[in-house]
Amino acid sequence: MGDVRVSHLPLFEERLEREFLAFHEANPHVYRKLAELAVAAKATGRGHFGIGALFERLRWWSRFETDGTDPFKLNNNYRAFYARLLMRDYPELAGFFETRSSVADGEAA
Repeated sequence: MGDVRVSHLPLFEERLEREFLAFHEANPHVYRKLAELAVAAKATGRGHFGIGALFERLRWWSRFETDGTDPFKLNNNYRAFYARLLMRDYPELAGFFETRSSVADGEAA
């Protein structure tokens, strides 16, 4: 039974990456707001921070601090992708997020 799960893992990874890229392309405001929040968190002097905390802050922002006309749902599976993209695109964020081996490792390369 374990072999069956392992054999499906690459398909899951490919599907997850495709779904992330489609979401990312359709919702550029998510990346921009995550970048704004990450840079602000870094500016407080923190050496490390959790991408999960930024996701929760973004959820709050989208629900309570906008007019609500552009609802979107953040999939927690996308956190690894966003963390890597942010650290790649913003030199001041290099190493800011702790990462583990992930499907997203290929995305930021």
